[in-house]
Amino acid sequence: MTNPEWQTDLELFALVQRELYTPVVGDILDALGRYHQFLPQPVQPMVESMTVVGRAMPALMIDVHGPQEKPFGLLTEALDDLRPGEVYLGAGGAMRCAYWGELLTAAARTRGAVGAVVDGFHRDTPQVREQQWPVFSRGRFAQDSSVRTAVTAFRCPIEIGGVWVEPGDLVFGDLDGVVIVPRACEAEVVTRALEKARGEKAVRQAIEGGLSATAAFQKFGIL
Repeated sequence: MTNPEWQTDLELFALVQRELYTPVVGDILDALGRYHQFLPQPVQPMVESMTVVGRAMPALMIDVHGPQEKPFGLLTEALDDLRPGEVYLGAGGAMRCAYWGELLTAAARTRGAVGAVVDGFHRDTPQVREQQWPVFSRGRFAQDSSVRTAVTAFRCPIEIGGVWVEPGDLVFGDLDGVVIVPRACEAEVVTRALEKARGEKAVRQAIEGGLSATAAFQKFGIL
């Protein structure tokens, strides 16, 4: 399915940022039978105004215990492999420490990545915030990862809270959470989400103009 509203990823990302929000995308995924596409609710933006749209670059993490022959595992290789327009998506292990911080942000940002989403904690909060680059996590925790976790693989499929993520899937995060749109259905999802978002504006205007919620739903089929 093609759509004349975008031809490139950059155009797609800008369109999603400009017109969509995660709830309406989730509604369309539900309508298509894709019922488990939101990452766990605790994964939230570091700053409420942060949003992220890009291609998933998943990284798989495991727990380690104590000093390692190769601290952090393949973390630096994963960071160096990031491409413009990608989102670092890290998950795995028991979340005993911070999975993201200041220097990781600098490395990913300078590679052209557009954000990081970790199913775990972040640290170096002031230093990350000053870079004005979107990071989503379960919250703040200063404990270091070098003796507690390691990246074992990247650019590979991972599962987060029952959500299967493939490299290249569309990642969209805002104040209401992070949703994963499988690449196989993204054109249909985005097209239908745009239609719904634009329709919701008309419904709101009608309700604010005096139409009842029941009558609005009967007329527009949106609520």
